[in-house]
Amino acid sequence: MVIPTNPTHMPDTEETTTSTSTSPPDAARDERYVLASLGIIVCFMLFEVAAGLVSHSLALLADAGHMLTDAGSILAALAALRLARRPAGGAWTFGLKRAEVLSAQANGITLGVIAALVAFEAVLRLVHPSGVSGGIVVVAAGIGLVANAAATWCMRRARRDSMGIKGALQHIVTDLFAFLATLVAGVVIVTTGQHRADSIASLVVVVLMVRASWVLLSETGRVLLEAAPAGYEPDAIAEDMVANPEVESVHDVHLWLISSGFAALSAHVLVKRPADCHQVRRDLESMLEQRYDLVHTTLQVDHAPEKFLEMGPTARHRSTGPP
Repeated sequence: MVIPTNPTHMPDTEETTTSTSTSPPDAARDERYVLASLGIIVCFMLFEVAAGLVSHSLALLADAGHMLTDAGSILAALAALRLARRPAGGAWTFGLKRAEVLSAQANGITLGVIAALVAFEAVLRLVHPSGVSGGIVVVAAGIGLVANAAATWCMRRARRDSMGIKGALQHIVTDLFAFLATLVAGVVIVTTGQHRADSIASLVVVVLMVRASWVLLSETGRVLLEAAPAGYEPDAIAEDMVANPEVESVHDVHLWLISSGFAALSAHVLVKRPADCHQVRRDLESMLEQRYDLVHTTLQVDHAPEKFLEMGPTARHRSTGPP
């Protein structure tokens, strides 16, 4: 027998919420590493613009343009870190924790735009190649590899579960591989005189940008659309909840991600009579925390209506409802 998902009589109702702070344990340390990475990026970007103009290398100028977005993404990640630490209050019942999600999404969009511009120019130069100073390209790309490796190390020391930091890190790691491609292009130009190698290296950079952009937009899109976090199966969680012998049914299960590492769940639970609703709720919260690491849960727990229980043997029922 199936119990309706919206019974008209719901006695003995209890609704409770458990939560935990998601602020980083050492936010000041994170900010220092982020600022160090920003300083490295900005200093080398200025050098690379000059080297690209002198050598007429599109690959270097493309890298410099990408590093400009790197600097912007790091600034956005830094701002998001500070906003996310603000306590909830007023209309902002979850605080500003999703600022880092918006920061990561902005990083994904800028990567896509820069990739399109570089791809257009690279195709033009493949058709009409221009002279490129391979020696300058080799030197600049070599220095770029070292600078980006240092910036990457700094960002990896910060809290990488933050989407804002993860987005900025995607920018920097993409540049790391881009400099490797540019270095190879410079060596080819020096040894063979094939100036189209610079445009080919630029297209390699484009592919890396598009991939990083897709990853960021996919992850942030899932959060903003309130899909279940990666690695969580709402159906499996509902089945584990209804497996409790005192639970009659579980429905209206919603599972979403507030911000990095901060998942939330809500559900409506019907409990068999004469079981203690309070104890069942505590048991379910304990199971969700231990098995799924869900510590921010809102469970509305009610006794199942008697008029349904009197109709005969009951069957456990689960309905997760619309996402």
